[in-house]
Amino acid sequence: MIEEFPNLIFSLEAKENFDRIRDNPTFKIICKAARKALTHINNKELRHPSLHTHKYNELRGKNGEKVLVAYVQNKTPGAYRIFFHYGPEKEEITIVAITPHP
Repeated sequence: MIEEFPNLIFSLEAKENFDRIRDNPTFKIICKAARKALTHINNKELRHPSLHTHKYNELRGKNGEKVLVAYVQNKTPGAYRIFFHYGPEKEEITIVAITPHP
């Protein structure tokens, strides 16, 4: 449920990604890990060691914002990542996508 993360704005793609992970029983472990990562992001704990947050130069936000990537999983084939950026307003974080590493 997106309501779990009141400090985050989810793009339509990110909402669809999250719903797909949440509603599919085969993604139970990924969903749990995604919720944990989103909780850290929601709480502005962007430097938490488990996130390995870094810039992602191959993608820009809708208005040209720099996109960052945080780990949902590590050392896993097709590991999931959360792509996000700051804004559109000050103190806001927009989740762009929750998807396997490209």
